[in-house]
Amino acid sequence: MISRRGFLGLAAAGAVPVVLGAQDTTQAGLQDTTQGADRLRDPYGVGQPRAALTELDNDPVVIAIERRLRCTCGCTLDIYTCRTTDFTCTFSPELHKEVMAMRAAGQEPEAILQVFVAREGEAILMAPPAEGFNVAGYIVPGLVMLTGALGLAAWVSRRRVQVASTGPDSWPGGAPPGPPEPIDATSRDRLKAALDDVDA
Repeated sequence: MISRRGFLGLAAAGAVPVVLGAQDTTQAGLQDTTQGADRLRDPYGVGQPRAALTELDNDPVVIAIERRLRCTCGCTLDIYTCRTTDFTCTFSPELHKEVMAMRAAGQEPEAILQVFVAREGEAILMAPPAEGFNVAGYIVPGLVMLTGALGLAAWVSRRRVQVASTGPDSWPGGAPPGPPEPIDATSRDRLKAALDDVDA
């Protein structure tokens, strides 16, 4: 009969060729198709090849505009983050092309934002403008937190005064409770016997 240690040794020895063969296949595939790139982040690996980047793709103004616009794929990311991290998204590349076309035509960033807001509504903005009812969204949370902090400070202050004003007369019997009385030998023996009965 084989021991557990011997069985585990045989299993490990049998698994080594399988693991090495899988690594060889993976490395060969990487060298052939992606030249060492991470297959999960390679656009060709998900069937979404992208055109080569131009100077306008990396233009700080275009990136700033895209960081203010939400991708319409439902991912809750801005267009720039979505197009540079999620190569399965088909919405962000199209929105990026629109932004670049408008910027290449000479439109100002605010005008580009207004085009998207007119078409999609304010929901496409990562942060709504601080005007009209939107101001409440910026002010109310801060006011609630400030009110809570002031209320907590008032309660702590009032409680501190109450504790400081309590004297010996407020304790039952006229004095604060002292340390517990020591257990005598008889009580200790009875307690030990009861615990021994429970353990048995």
